[in-house]
Amino acid sequence: MHTKIIVALGAAALLAACDGVATRGQGGESSVDAALHAEIQARGLSGDPGAGRQLPGIDDPLAQLGMQLFFSKALGGDSDAACVSCHHPMLGGGDDLSLSIGVGAVDPDLLGPGRRHPGAQPTVPRNAPTTFNTALWDQYLFLDGRVESLGKEAGMAGRGSGIRTPDVALGSADPAAGIDLLAAQARFPVTSMEEMRGEHFEASGNNADVRRHLAERLGGYGNAQAELPGSQWLTAFRAAFGSDEPAESLITYANIAEALAAYQRSQTFVATPWRDYVQGDTSALDDQQKRGALVFFRAPEAGGAGCASCHSGDFFTDEDFHNIAMPQIGPGKGDDVDGDFGRYRETGIAAERFAFRTPTLLNVAVTGPFGHAGAYDSLRETVLHHLDAHSAVAAFHFGLGQLDQFDGNGEQIYPRARAHTEAALDHLQAARGSGDSRLPVVTLATRDVDALVAFLEALTDPCVLDRQCMTAWIPGDASPDPDGQRLNAVNRFGDRL
Repeated sequence: MHTKIIVALGAAALLAACDGVATRGQGGESSVDAALHAEIQARGLSGDPGAGRQLPGIDDPLAQLGMQLFFSKALGGDSDAACVSCHHPMLGGGDDLSLSIGVGAVDPDLLGPGRRHPGAQPTVPRNAPTTFNTALWDQYLFLDGRVESLGKEAGMAGRGSGIRTPDVALGSADPAAGIDLLAAQARFPVTSMEEMRGEHFEASGNNADVRRHLAERLGGYGNAQAELPGSQWLTAFRAAFGSDEPAESLITYANIAEALAAYQRSQTFVATPWRDYVQGDTSALDDQQKRGALVFFRAPEAGGAGCASCHSGDFFTDEDFHNIAMPQIGPGKGDDVDGDFGRYRETGIAAERFAFRTPTLLNVAVTGPFGHAGAYDSLRETVLHHLDAHSAVAAFHFGLGQLDQFDGNGEQIYPRARAHTEAALDHLQAARGSGDSRLPVVTLATRDVDALVAFLEALTDPCVLDRQCMTAWIPGDASPDPDGQRLNAVNRFGDRL
């Protein structure tokens, strides 16, 4: 039986303090502002996780090339999937699905809810992480950290030391990783059979063969010289790289990955109300959001939820791995038939079974569904799971009728989902017993939960909600289309995304 941390008295004290928002101290500062500023100072927060980093704007020529590549189905082995199939700017930098539909979609240009395989369930085993603010990760990319900075230098995004990728052994540097974590990550979706490669493209080849073939396809050389007749990629690459080299030496997969990385680095959206508040604008948050911030930062014994023990710093993540027993739905990664052991798959360390990378909470309100398999599409339900995973799993509907992507027959499709999730719960409980888990069971009043959700919503950059603002990251009709393979995304109603 697990032990709950009852925080009724602490919560009451917190609410009493928060009810004093209108009470002004010396200098006109409210009691809740004073308490929150103390938390900010103690944690050394600046509000801006991008400070000090050299990041390209979307107008940078290399980022523009990256955008053209990101939206091109020519990088899909069967020319029916692009990077944007799972990561659209108007879908929170993801796809608004629990589990992604990469290759083989009924309508390749339909993204988000309504995207389906013909008569089949998703084959991609995990939720698509957002591309927003990916330039700010310094240690790991992918939910299991299989792209990893070996030195983990702060502010370097992997540029300070070698980078390990799935192409080499754990702890080894991949000499072909590229300039940073994002360039290294961009080498792998194209090699995934479920995401972009497909069943038949380079079916007998390895990852290097896939990348070589794609570069030859875009460059119109080698064995793929006739695959994109009339392609203008050489002109686009020469403009972006400022080079007059021939296609064979300029259009390489290393340069493709570098351009894709530049486009993703330009997607840095951190101009949130929270940043404005930290930097001195006390009116940037309303009273409820301020109360929620205190709940977020304070430890359970002080009336809070202790969220910052893992979602720490200005980037709201410790970039580490934790088991919080999120429901395991979907086809899984093949662990224990159709489960997913998370970080353990990479390290083989027993304590890391079911552990996944702590996500950043910047723009979290627009980057669901939540969890490594997208089991929750409600931010509030996700918060409640963190507060008491056992109770949340007990109440979870494994029929999946609550998720738009499924037809309510989840227990027939994924009959072991409940057992896998309960195994993760057992592992979590054992970690709590040994003192190795940072996830306590916390009881909060409804008002506190509401405030906490309101604070999380204040971590949203308004630009990501504004189609006009996001237009710069979406090719328009007048934008160059070097191969005629652009994915012009629409939603299920036929409206342009």
